[in-house]
Amino acid sequence: MPDNVNGAITDAVTQANVKVLADSPALSLSNLYQTVSQSLSLSVQNAVTMQQQSNIVHQATTTQGVNLLYTVGTAAASMATGETLEADTSDNLTNMLGTVMALKEQNQKPTT
Repeated sequence: MPDNVNGAITDAVTQANVKVLADSPALSLSNLYQTVSQSLSLSVQNAVTMQQQSNIVHQATTTQGVNLLYTVGTAAASMATGETLEADTSDNLTNMLGTVMALKEQNQKPTT
């Protein structure tokens, strides 16, 4: 029993298979382009994040430096106070009192 199939039907099936085969390279390239674009955008996002973290480190370092500059006067006064409390002679007490008064005057001067 021979199978006779209409030529229009076989032509339609053949054309459909050719269409599927023709779409395959286009789909694979589109997947490749999408993967590459996502990878590039992720690397740019990581670069921006690293810049922001770097700025945070610089800001923290600057803040610590300014805090050190502001506490120098306090540290000197506390050292003078500690030496005054440990002093035995009146000469040492007089010298320490002069140092504390000078520091006090220096801190009371208005800064511009």
